[in-house]
Amino acid sequence: MKSLILCSFLALAAVLSARAGEIRVAAAASLTEALTEIAAAYEKDSGNKATPVFAGSNVLVRQIQEGAPIDVFISADEANMDKATKANLVKEVAPLLTNSLVIVVPSDSSAKIASAADLASLKRISIGDPAAVPAGVYAKAWLTKAGLWEKIGPKCIASENVRAALAAVESGNVDAAIVYKTDAAVSRKAKVAWTVPAGDAPEIIYPVAVCTESKHADGAAKFVTFLKSEKATAVFKARGFGIAQVPTGAH
Repeated sequence: MKSLILCSFLALAAVLSARAGEIRVAAAASLTEALTEIAAAYEKDSGNKATPVFAGSNVLVRQIQEGAPIDVFISADEANMDKATKANLVKEVAPLLTNSLVIVVPSDSSAKIASAADLASLKRISIGDPAAVPAGVYAKAWLTKAGLWEKIGPKCIASENVRAALAAVESGNVDAAIVYKTDAAVSRKAKVAWTVPAGDAPEIIYPVAVCTESKHADGAAKFVTFLKSEKATAVFKARGFGIAQVPTGAH
């Protein structure tokens, strides 16, 4: 009987230990495929589980602020990470990835886009909400810099995140969408019509941080370290992301 009780206790302890090592990672929607693959590799290597939660970065900040049990936050922009930092929601912020903007159209579209100005010939363009969603904010900043936002902005349909913007063009509900290069790479129903030149668009940085209220701070820190490993870097690059450079003198 004592042996049975001991075995039951050890089994329970093992379950609790496994749960203790489990972390939740709030990540921008554009990271869906890459981070899902990396989380699986992390679990295989470490035995600890990392569960990704995907949404627009602005939505994720709000969820963390409202007390969602999140251990690591990866934003698609520095602005939302700054909000989280100022609210004392995160710590140990560091740049992780880069990305770029592209114009996608339905796979069967004959639309020709050779410049930002060519978007004016289209009727409906899907972008992330330019007031909140990073991809939309970047798109608006790019078109504003080009002096075209007043003309093209009224044609833009705001989406809750960049994947929703991509879905709109895949379904044929819009003529084009402004999304990340990495989103276009996973689509089978949309094609890249034009890539926004790097010098024309804002610099796109994805920072990562450990959440201040994480109850698994050690596990969160280990996962962030794994995100910068050769194995994770290979996955990110294969998915089209660039690797952000840590500023000189940063710790």
